[in-house]
Amino acid sequence: MNLPASQLKQAIQLLNNDDIIAIPTETVYGLAGNAYSEKAVSKIFELKKRPFFNPLIVHIRSVSFLENVAMDIPPKAIKLAETFFPGPLTLVLKKKPVIPAMVTAGKPTVGVRVPNHPLTLSLLEQIDYPLAAPSANPFTSISPTSAAHVSMYFKDKLPLVVDGGTCKSGIESTIIGFENNKAILYRYGSVSVEEIESVIGKLAIINSNENAPQAPGMLAKHYAPVSKIILTDNVDAVIEQNADKKIGLLLFDKINTHTNIFTQEILSPKSCLKEAASNLYAALHRLDNGMPDLIIAEKFPAVGLGKSINDRLVRATK
Repeated sequence: MNLPASQLKQAIQLLNNDDIIAIPTETVYGLAGNAYSEKAVSKIFELKKRPFFNPLIVHIRSVSFLENVAMDIPPKAIKLAETFFPGPLTLVLKKKPVIPAMVTAGKPTVGVRVPNHPLTLSLLEQIDYPLAAPSANPFTSISPTSAAHVSMYFKDKLPLVVDGGTCKSGIESTIIGFENNKAILYRYGSVSVEEIESVIGKLAIINSNENAPQAPGMLAKHYAPVSKIILTDNVDAVIEQNADKKIGLLLFDKINTHTNIFTQEILSPKSCLKEAASNLYAALHRLDNGMPDLIIAEKFPAVGLGKSINDRLVRATK
């Protein structure tokens, strides 16, 4: 997959002029701007209506580019970067002064990753700065996994939406920080805890911080549809309790045969957690667009990416 030369040129011109565009990644689509430019970064916060205390992730072209944006990088971080970059893993590292305080919400650390999407990697290769790029959706809304989702949210408010197809991983990057020589999980994501621990050993887990989040995705309410959503391990019981409502179901691998169902989405008929994660946000968008009175989501097995899916669904219920 290659970005047409005319669109690549347009993207570069817009970014060079401190404008923001939507870009595809393997996780979700991002609102991207020059990470070195406070003007561009400010536009990202304004368009998303994102609070300035919530830091952004910086996207770079390669492992070797890390030294341009971060310093004093722990050996465990290098090992993770060499294992998972490019890919859906973000490392929170001590930032270099070139990264504006606005990007990091005033913190001395910055979240950095190498996205694994050919169009965005080709764009990053053509510019001499990294891209700050949170998900391309209004703050707390369902993340976008297609160009159509981005256009639905922002219509004519973006000068360019680069269409890279459907995002393969489907949920955001896993975020790992480092404190006192310990690796810490800040956000569950598309790389499982088990995969990370197989490389660097046991992780500590800090997965919520309302007042001064160390990384994106740590606020209690996030990734939420407009419709009310309930997460449960007993779907039938919640259906019975809400018999008077128009109900949409979000299920793992089996159709629910209850008669009082308006619509339902099965995330993986093959019972594959990776496939379920990939389909999660698109399914939530479809359910929400149907305007049900209530979405009932089935709790997923608490292993591997099931933990990440449950994390997103818990935050969607707040």
